[in-house]
Parts: sequence; structure tokens; C-alpha cells
Amino acid sequence: MDYSIQLYSLYDLTDKDLEGVLRTVAEIGYKSVEFAGYFGHSAETIRGWLDKYGLTCSGTHTVYPAIMQDFEGQVAFHKTLGTTEIIIPGFRFTTEAELDAFIDFANEYGPKLAAEGLRLSFHNHSKEFIPTEYGKIVEDEIINRTNISLQLDTFWAFNAGKDPVALMEQLKDRLVLIHIKDGFPGGVGAPLGQGEAPVAAVYRKAVEMGIPMVVESENHQPDSVTEVRTCYEYLKSLEK
Repeated sequence: MDYSIQLYSLYDLTDKDLEGVLRTVAEIGYKSVEFAGYFGHSAETIRGWLDKYGLTCSGTHTVYPAIMQDFEGQVAFHKTLGTTEIIIPGFRFTTEAELDAFIDFANEYGPKLAAEGLRLSFHNHSKEFIPTEYGKIVEDEIINRTNISLQLDTFWAFNAGKDPVALMEQLKDRLVLIHIKDGFPGGVGAPLGQGEAPVAAVYRKAVEMGIPMVVESENHQPDSVTEVRTCYEYLKSLEK
């Protein structure tokens, strides 16, 4: 099995030495990376590093206003990285107007990105499964009012009181990636295999469904590099 790593897991290092982080995760055994920022580096420079270390880009977390502000630039950047996946990493949704604005964005730009060979997805946190003050469940609104794809963060779903394995089955027609992540109720994270989230069951379901897995684990226990190595070794142990 090949695994991707969300580079926010190493946020203490990526802004200082992105190339070094890419080299490190490749040495650990990860085959692809999911970006959460580029720290002033060009797409061409980053693609060169990916090629140098035998990595691919499984996707990016990109805030949606950036796509509206520079659509052509974002398309070109992602094509240079060699990915087809643009994932919106949540939003505030504190008012119904903010939710409606995102729905409008998704319905306008999902097809525009698809025409360029790129796929738009939404990444959840816990709050999208919990009714807002204005009475909406954001995840349901996005599922019912748009056609965009989904990246299920299995820990945040668990933290919201949901069964992530059941959600994977329920959302299978829209699910293109998952974040495999561990932790405890209340939102306290942990390295894979060291929390209370049903990581092994999520893993088995992802294998069954053929859904690519992206590791995210940003607790730095005892440091970020050791933690992402611990996560990789745990996933490899599940293969046996």
C-alpha cells in the first residue's frame, strides 16, 4: 500500500525547509504528499523536488477565495504539481450567508475545474456535522446542494459522534480521499494507533473501497518527524 502525508503534519518545518521535509517523508516511505501551503516556492521548483525524491502530489488544501481570485493561476499551479485534486479545507460557516456563498462557489467552480481536468472536494472538521446556530448541518448542505467530491477526515467525524466507517460507506459515491487520523473525544489528537478513533477499521474499509489514504497527525509526539514515521509504521503493521 502507498500512503500520502498531509504536510501540515510537519508545519514546524515546512516553512523553513520544504525541500528537506519532502526528502524526509520520502525516506520514511510515503509515496505522495498533500500540500497546505507553498511558502513562496514556485510550482516548478516544488515539482522538481517531488520528482527528485520520487514523490507525487495527491492533492492540495486550498482556500476557496484563492480559486476565485486567480482561477487561471491556480489551475496552472496544480497542473504543474501534477495533481488533479483541489480540496477546500473547511471554512467558517458562522452565518447562513457564508454557507450560501460557499455553495454558490462550489456550484460555479466545480464544473469549471472539471473542465480543466481538476476535481474539487471538501474536507470536513467536526463542526460541519453539528447543527449551526442558524439550524443547518453544513456537511448535509454541501452534500445535498452541490455535486463536489468529499475528503472525509475520519477523526473529526469520530469527534463529532459519527461512525467514520459507516460514513465512508454512506458517502462512497462522492468520496475520493480520506484523512486517516487518530485521537480522543474532545478533539485531542494522537499518533495513529495511540488514540481512541477506529483507525484500524477505517484502514480496512479504505482498502476494501480502494480509497486513497492521507495521513494527518500534527501532535509532534515527541516531534513531527518521529510522529509521521510512527504513523507510517503503524499503517505498515496493519498490512500484515
